[in-house]
Amino acid sequence: MICPFCGANEDKVIDSREAAEGAAVRRRRECVKCQRRYTTYERLEESPLLVVKKDGRREPFDRKKILNGILKACEKRPIPAEKIEAAVDEIERQISKQFEREVSSVEIGQKVMEHLARLDDVAYVRFASVYRSFKDLNQFMKELRELLNKKQP
Repeated sequence: MICPFCGANEDKVIDSREAAEGAAVRRRRECVKCQRRYTTYERLEESPLLVVKKDGRREPFDRKKILNGILKACEKRPIPAEKIEAAVDEIERQISKQFEREVSSVEIGQKVMEHLARLDDVAYVRFASVYRSFKDLNQFMKELRELLNKKQP
């Protein structure tokens, strides 16, 4: 490592610890030349997951987009932030396990809807109405009927 203070390229590792729940290694280093200490992180280099949009475009996977979509659907609903964050974490985990290089936006939308259906009916219907681009009231009512049928024992 090159020292960020003096530019020397000799250092010694003083301490190593697991960081980011095992996804990184945190190392405390000391420069041999100037004796100043600094911290570095080592992470596994991953190839970025690409999202294939409905029009064929590809863009890097962005966890924030899932979070924003769920937050909008859950707006003014009694859903704790921890549950929303947990749902986003689980969706991201499922996607990274199931897909190696590319995932369709349709697949992501389905996973979001599955989680919202378990979290809150209103949030689910809000998301579904935008995601499925309901054209009229009949499509909306059909979705509501299906939801109600699933909820009845």
